[in-house]
Amino acid sequence: MTADTTVHTAAGALRGTREAGVAVFRGIPFAEPPVGPLRFAAPRPARGWDGVRPAESYGPPPPQGGHFGMDALARDVVGDDWLTVNVWSPEPGPGAGLPVMVWIQGGAYTIGMSGLPEYDGGRLARDGGVVVVTFNYRVGLEGFGQIEGAPANRGLLDQVAALEWVRDNIRAFGGDPARVTVFGQSAGAGSVAALLAVPRAAGLFGRAVAQSVQGTFFSPQLAADITAACATELGLRPTVGDLSAVDPARLSAAGDAVGAKMGQWADRWGQVAHRSIAFSPVVEGDALPVTPWQALADGAGRGIELLVGHTRDEQRLLSALDGLLGQVTEEQAEAALRVFGPGRDGARRYLDGFPAAGPDELHEVVLSDWLFRMPSLHLAEAQTTGGGRAHVYELTWPAPGMGGVLGACHGLDVPLVFGNLDRGQPAALLGEEPPPEAAELSARMRAAWTGFATNGDPGWPVFETAQRLVQVFGSRPAVAPYPEEASRRIWQDHTFPVLPLIGGRHSR
Repeated sequence: MTADTTVHTAAGALRGTREAGVAVFRGIPFAEPPVGPLRFAAPRPARGWDGVRPAESYGPPPPQGGHFGMDALARDVVGDDWLTVNVWSPEPGPGAGLPVMVWIQGGAYTIGMSGLPEYDGGRLARDGGVVVVTFNYRVGLEGFGQIEGAPANRGLLDQVAALEWVRDNIRAFGGDPARVTVFGQSAGAGSVAALLAVPRAAGLFGRAVAQSVQGTFFSPQLAADITAACATELGLRPTVGDLSAVDPARLSAAGDAVGAKMGQWADRWGQVAHRSIAFSPVVEGDALPVTPWQALADGAGRGIELLVGHTRDEQRLLSALDGLLGQVTEEQAEAALRVFGPGRDGARRYLDGFPAAGPDELHEVVLSDWLFRMPSLHLAEAQTTGGGRAHVYELTWPAPGMGGVLGACHGLDVPLVFGNLDRGQPAALLGEEPPPEAAELSARMRAAWTGFATNGDPGWPVFETAQRLVQVFGSRPAVAPYPEEASRRIWQDHTFPVLPLIGGRHSR
């Protein structure tokens, strides 16, 4: 049984629904549609409306890359009001003063939409006594292409605009704008890390949760070169004038085309070409002045409490998707160590640090470390260096789905944190019937996340660089020294740099 719920925001009144005891409001615009004259512009606040606006359906997602059929999902929803938020509240109304958790979804900065079933915030809000907010932000070329005449990092600017909407409106939904936690996974965690370094985001949140931080941050030259290659696919220049008239679906397809053949530009684009990562936040000195690790080491996060961690077997799912699970050759492992190991002797460090490892394990561990595990650990270390507080975790519980071969893989934390164990693509990692152990672990993780959002304490000690105690979420959760010590030592002197353009500028 659902019943209507009405709240009053700065832009006008909204009518939502009640679902399983939680008030839900979907598809609320936080910015004007970024189309027409606003294509590739920074987000502008949404205009108000008269009367009561229905808030019962998710807004249309931004244009998507073709991975996992997301482009088709986006085409199924008509409309260009891409920038909307969704709210779940156990107690709507201006007097409740509940903690607020604002989710930023991942998707390699290429795909991602807040309306996916795995991001339903109902259970997290109901069981945790928090207000949950999800939202759309521009991805791919629309959000992160380095286009001449457009501001950089439009996807990050969308995220800031969504957080400003939360600041200005969340009281009406029962939330406390002074107790906002941002949380995200993969590229969403990379976004959380970036927001810690974005001056315009200062004061919009007091706590941050970063799950499997994607560690890629581009130089303007690298981002511009990749964007130029995408424009060349269409016979155009990488300018607002040329690209603003291109159908968004065609632009996304051009990004996909370049992403599919990035290996041929490895001598120009370096490591990201080997992993087909076409888009990432750009450290351009304005919206994003420095990398998150530099910002936190310099004290930018001193007033923000941080919860950060990763899964043990991050790369395992990605290897399965690439058809490499159990198939990695010695040559492929050696190439991965050479390209992604830190420093000139990174390959040798891995061979010495993992003397019993075969090609599959070496390939998996260096890619896990480069893209997710070490960026996450180093974020905690930078926060500690800068005088801030950090709590660290690792998820080691092996996923039972898909024959149990994926271990604690990338994305396993998403259904566990949201408690959506039987809906959405990530739930497939738990099997057709999630075991009781999954429900128990999910309850622990949800309690930790909402406890952190409520009072800054997830239930285990603050991370410090002497003992390095972390929460290990395994079959038997426990507090222990950081488990990936061999990898930590290999990467201990590494500083995650802005990824550069290696060769000259792209030419048509």
